[in-house]
Amino acid sequence: MSAEDLDNYETDAELALYKEYRDVIKLFTYVVETERRFYLANRVDFNVRQAGQDAYFDVQLTDAWVWDVYRPSRFVKNVRIVTFKDVNVEEVQKTEIEVPRDLE
Repeated sequence: MSAEDLDNYETDAELALYKEYRDVIKLFTYVVETERRFYLANRVDFNVRQAGQDAYFDVQLTDAWVWDVYRPSRFVKNVRIVTFKDVNVEEVQKTEIEVPRDLE
């Protein structure tokens, strides 16, 4: 496999992932971003925990979808995120997520 073939494969996989995201986002209520991953979820349980003098985030997602181009199945029943890094949780605004079909 040449470098060009590999680039084409990765580009096609990323485009397919974007199209899947565009199709499934309307099924979810929340967008969750971490340093490592991007998730869609219908339930988010967000807790700040203490570890000595440090605080960390313990986030549990239910009925989730994971943005990961190499993952064979992106739909996940439960996800637990434990991190000292930032976590962003936003409620999806249904009217703002419609992507024009001519952008395919």
